Amino acid sequence: MNDMTPTSVDPAELPTTVRAYLAAHDSRDVDAALACCTDDAVVVDEGRTYRGQLEIAGWLRRSASEYTYTSTPAGAARIDEQRWIATNHLEGDFPGGVVDLDFRFTLRGDRIAELVIAA
Repeated sequence: MNDMTPTSVDPAELPTTVRAYLAAHDSRDVDAALACCTDDAVVVDEGRTYRGQLEIAGWLRRSASEYTYTSTPAGAARIDEQRWIATNHLEGDFPGGVVDLDFRFTLRGDRIAELVIAA
């Protein structure tokens, strides 16, 4: 039986692909973020689902221009070899101004197959 309880890890222990995606997301580098994802990747953010590179690119471009914010790593966890959680503390000009977001990654090989972002 597999224990699915997340195990806390240092953010530096996140897989290279996850760290690369988060850096690209923070710097608003759409191409670099997309390069971390599978062609059929799925992203869920604010209750909306984006499927495939084209929809994800649109979401990344919109989210990059919508608000100004700073992002600080606040924690990380490993669920299993394919599933990881990165928690980021955001402060900015979005409604509420402060939030901790979990970025829940599912990897396929060395690329991101699914990303769910939730408070």
